[in-house]
Amino acid sequence: MSHIFNHPDFQKLQFKFYTHQNKKVILLIFPYNPTFHNELKIYLKSMKWSRTLNAWYVPNNTLYRNLLNIPHPQIGDNYIPKLFEINKNEFVKFRNVLYLKAYSHNTIATYLTEFAQLLLLLKNYPVYNLTANRINDYLLYCIHKEKLSEALIHSRINAIKAYFKYVQNSSIQLQTIVRPKKIKQLPKVFSKPDLNRIFNATLNIKHELLLKLVYGMGLRVSEIVRLKIEHVDLQRLSVLIVNAKGKKDRYVNFPTTVTNLYNDYLKLYQPYIYLFNGPQNSQYSVRSAQNVFKNALNRAKIYRNVGIHSLRHSFATHLLEAGVDIVFIQKLMGHKNVKTTEIYAQITSKQLANIQSPLDDF
Repeated sequence: MSHIFNHPDFQKLQFKFYTHQNKKVILLIFPYNPTFHNELKIYLKSMKWSRTLNAWYVPNNTLYRNLLNIPHPQIGDNYIPKLFEINKNEFVKFRNVLYLKAYSHNTIATYLTEFAQLLLLLKNYPVYNLTANRINDYLLYCIHKEKLSEALIHSRINAIKAYFKYVQNSSIQLQTIVRPKKIKQLPKVFSKPDLNRIFNATLNIKHELLLKLVYGMGLRVSEIVRLKIEHVDLQRLSVLIVNAKGKKDRYVNFPTTVTNLYNDYLKLYQPYIYLFNGPQNSQYSVRSAQNVFKNALNRAKIYRNVGIHSLRHSFATHLLEAGVDIVFIQKLMGHKNVKTTEIYAQITSKQLANIQSPLDDF
């Protein structure tokens, strides 16, 4: 329906970006014309009227920006107006080099967010003049004044080091930056009975299939939402995971027990490109997948502070308990180093269950 762009009233369409009911929206401002209005409502299926705003609006997301030919904001654009000119230039240089190095969207967003916090505090003091001692003082400020966690401090250090390495081509003085000791947290896993309760608590076969595939193939949430139908090979019972973490492809095994559920889902929902679709055949959002898990957890009355990633942890742990070689688990998980996979050896219950407490000898 791209013919709507040729409508004379489309040229008069104006946009305003707003937050409505805690959601980012695009306000559509145009002279009322019944014909154009009806065509626009068909073209923009989620277009709604707001009495409080006295305007039509659509969600401010990738789908509707594309439909309306609105340029996409670059990562970190929200920080640029708040920065002093001298550090604004450094922020843009840092962003450009992160794009050139093809870092993932999430990594770029994290680095720029953490780097911006430093620049906001520096105001008009040039960031490139900072010494390692000054940076350590800043990290102490983050610990004592901002009360940041160790994980967030590590993230902030990574961003600062990346800036000096890639933009200033300097890493010698950064060796003296002090890192806090990392907390070694063990992955949180579910028992198989609890997993059954979670799967049975889903509202429809789409949600059931999504959670079963995340667990059954050990996927990250970013991988399940990007999974395309063409990458599922039922004949070979294999699935190609494309451009996963570290920009690596890998194959995983398709769980045979969900074959019927998978075929029923395809017939009922008729997904087009992505296996799990959002509005107008767009990619299912990470937040939607996380909410599916959270809602199923609540309905199953399992009150644990865990996310959907715990299904991936459970997959690896259960394979290890079943006697699968850790090297094969490493390949299925897509871990670069087997040491990452070895953490699951610390939480397997099978061998621990055979150890008798000395108290039981009394």
